[in-house]
Amino acid sequence: METPVATQRGSRAAWRAELAALLTLGLPMAATQIVQYSVLTVDALMIGRLGAEALAASSLGLVVFFVAWLFGLGPAMAVSPLVSQALGADENNTADVRLSVRMGLWAIALMTPGVLLVFLLTEHIAAALGKPARLAELAGPYVVALAPGWAFAMGTLVLRNFLAAIGETRAPLVIVLCTTLANAGLNWLLIYGNWGFPRLELVGAGIASSIINLLGFLALVFFIRRDARARRFDMFHEVLKPDWPRLREVVRLGWPIGVAIAFEGMLFNACVFLMGRIGVDEVAAYQVALNVASIAFMAPLGLSMAGGVRVGLAAGARDLPRIRRAAALTIGLSIAAIMVVAIPVMAFPQVVAGFYLDRAAAENARVIALISQFLVIAAAFMLFDATQVASAQALRGLKDVRWPMIITGVAYWAVGFPVAAYLGLGSSFGAVGVWWGLLLGLFAAAAMLGTRLYLLTRPARLTDYQP
Repeated sequence: METPVATQRGSRAAWRAELAALLTLGLPMAATQIVQYSVLTVDALMIGRLGAEALAASSLGLVVFFVAWLFGLGPAMAVSPLVSQALGADENNTADVRLSVRMGLWAIALMTPGVLLVFLLTEHIAAALGKPARLAELAGPYVVALAPGWAFAMGTLVLRNFLAAIGETRAPLVIVLCTTLANAGLNWLLIYGNWGFPRLELVGAGIASSIINLLGFLALVFFIRRDARARRFDMFHEVLKPDWPRLREVVRLGWPIGVAIAFEGMLFNACVFLMGRIGVDEVAAYQVALNVASIAFMAPLGLSMAGGVRVGLAAGARDLPRIRRAAALTIGLSIAAIMVVAIPVMAFPQVVAGFYLDRAAAENARVIALISQFLVIAAAFMLFDATQVASAQALRGLKDVRWPMIITGVAYWAVGFPVAAYLGLGSSFGAVGVWWGLLLGLFAAAAMLGTRLYLLTRPARLTDYQP
């Protein structure tokens, strides 16, 4: 009979083992997310050298691209719980894994014609939304140039989720690092017309992105075909053969994930319009503070995605104690990761603002003051942002997607946005009130998603757990 001391030691060993597995999987994924986000920053810096008009047009075009991106995220993210639970149940179940990944790619392929049609209509959409004619004229060709890369970017996410589920995260990181450098090089050639290449300006940036997305996808395909761990799944066997029941399952899991992510993304975009009604300085300050928060968010996002894989593997094995360990460690590590950024931001907001604007210039004084106010609140909501994304990813690992979608809709659009609108436009708080609304929305999401996760994994379900 096992003694209490032995049981305690075994429990500690299990926690240490889970922590090691999560860090091994999660740190490369966090680094991948950070590097990938830097691509947008590099693009903005290089396009910005063309002038404010080009930068504004690219921002307008990226709004359209972002919406399409959100719809594609659903089926791409659905692959992760399907694959991880299949491997958790039987690590030799290669046929089931191959089927899920293949149908994830099929879902993206079937969405592509509709997405491309939206991209072709970008100029008309921008004009219908009342955007300046010149910006719409520039944004349209830019998005058309981006369009061919959309399917490859989504396909890359599908393959990365597969690799994460089998424990391979270093190769995607290396590929992202290489493609990021290549993207900057192609931008330099095609935007500015260096080394005899045509000066294509904004369109050149779009073409460069499409080429890089294609190369990144092909690099992953090549790796999967050559790597010993990945090759045993024979991933591209009969890739053109559909399996309609599995495709329906990918869509069933995917669309609530996509909608939930869209709820959050649209909230932050909607707050741009609130800031626009308050003032130009407020918009500029909001974008800077949001950029800081977004960069900080990449680390917990990567760790949370790894946590979702670990939860999915445990769910497939129907191991509730392991599920609870993986979920708890995911939340804890995500909070710890974001606090590394949040604490300095809260302590030295003006220093952070100085990275974006010249603090010595008198004309920047008001914007920097606003940025400093926003960053103090942003540092606080980072805690809840990390908690909600970790809880959401753990729930996805359990294939629980409908209730998280409802929760995020309520938290962001029944709590966050109305409070942001009221405090921002109808009270003395002004622009700071918008950030208080965001804070409350993220708090509500974190509280409700965390509660949902606890209810699904509480000890009372130990004997009757059904993933």
